[in-house]
Amino acid sequence: MVTVLKSFDKWKQFLGERVNMAEHAGMSEETVAKLAYQIGEFLADKIDPENKEERILKDLWDAGDDQEQKVLARLMVKMVAKEA
Repeated sequence: MVTVLKSFDKWKQFLGERVNMAEHAGMSEETVAKLAYQIGEFLADKIDPENKEERILKDLWDAGDDQEQKVLARLMVKMVAKEA
């Protein structure tokens, strides 16, 4: 996973593939959004951003409250789902 984080495009592709897998496995949009939020929390707390796009996302995450972070997670899911 660490190499995936070095390129934002690779990260989006990786996330998009996982979102598609979750949807094909029958997970609801709400469940996928909750998982994206949990991943976002983990990344914000444990992983130092590897590129400028990840830095912007971390800064947005850190600036937001719980509700805004959930919106950001949902937007990321929507973004990668459209590209996949």
